[in-house]
Amino acid sequence: MTMTMTILQTAPRFSIRSLAATLVTGLLAGLAQAGTLEVLVLDKDGKPLPDAVVVVLPSAPGTAKKALPLTATVNQEKMQFVPYVTVVGVGAKVRFTNNDAWDHHVRLTVPGAVTSASPNNDGMSLRLEGKSDGKPANSTVLSLDKPGATGAVLLGCFIHGSMSGHVYVAESPWTVKTEANGIALIEDVPDGTASLKVWHANQLVEKAQPALVVGAAPAKLTISLDVVARRRRG
Repeated sequence: MTMTMTILQTAPRFSIRSLAATLVTGLLAGLAQAGTLEVLVLDKDGKPLPDAVVVVLPSAPGTAKKALPLTATVNQEKMQFVPYVTVVGVGAKVRFTNNDAWDHHVRLTVPGAVTSASPNNDGMSLRLEGKSDGKPANSTVLSLDKPGATGAVLLGCFIHGSMSGHVYVAESPWTVKTEANGIALIEDVPDGTASLKVWHANQLVEKAQPALVVGAAPAKLTISLDVVARRRRG
């Protein structure tokens, strides 16, 4: 009787401790499966470079904290594309809206644009009439079904040659555009090795970047590009 009672009292304590240890181990392992990478991109003069696109391609599978947007809006305002660089995922639908009083084109020069009006994947151009007083602005929606040959779609206007912009169709969910301070913060990158790509509109030739090893601890990296940011009209 005494032996039986001892077994009954001891067995639950052993099981609870084992279960607790397993849960803690699993929790720690889960926390260590992803890391944060902060990338500072500088121009040729060592100044922070905004509108650079940082792409991380992890070797291990994982889920990005924020999925790439599959809808976006690019406005034509004061003879500019706003925002200048837009990052979307494959298959995104991008709405272009002409808020100026005069006509503009939406010209795309890199493969990836597909619409019911123009199924030609080698590039296309649509004309948007200017906004009339008291009427809604004219707009059109384009579907970007695959990354462009250079990673970005160049936007332009035949009428106003100075207008330019870009839509970056990213192949990796770990793709972030740098802010005004030149920093791109990429979260929940799977642990392990990863390759890095940095794109900027003024970078003529893609610059090879070092391989990365991502861990649980936050990491910081500085990348210098051989470009000088062009000043755009305000």
